[in-house]
Amino acid sequence: MLDSLIQDKDFAKFMQTSLQDLIILFFQKEQNFSILCKIEEVSFDPPLPQELFTEFRPLTLFFLAGYTFESARIEGNCLVFEAGFGQENFGSIVTVPLLGILQVIVEETPVFINLAVTTELEVAEKKGADIDESGVENSMATLLANPENSKFLK
Repeated sequence: MLDSLIQDKDFAKFMQTSLQDLIILFFQKEQNFSILCKIEEVSFDPPLPQELFTEFRPLTLFFLAGYTFESARIEGNCLVFEAGFGQENFGSIVTVPLLGILQVIVEETPVFINLAVTTELEVAEKKGADIDESGVENSMATLLANPENSKFLK
């Protein structure tokens, strides 16, 4: 029962919308916060040097305060912010898909926990999109193959 719920597309959309609303509220209230996320889903621009990147664990905590908080914004379905890494403070723009955020934490207390399973969901959505597109194409081809159906296209 729980497995089917956390893999449900509508549940994932609900979690994403709730998470986005919470982050926007924190921006409005100027509330610093941390995010715990899957590092495999995080992108860095420019990419971090390998010696910095290998220091991240599979689940990584980013603290959004100061300039990092001020630079943070929601773009599409992602949280984007600038941060410095390592002793040299190597600057990079960090992009985290909202559904890649597992927890939002304020003052060491989790205030949001994302239970949606995204990897299986994303694969299912991609497969579903392929099936839908080919299904529409096949239906149209079948319709057009019969000359008597031309009266329906006027």
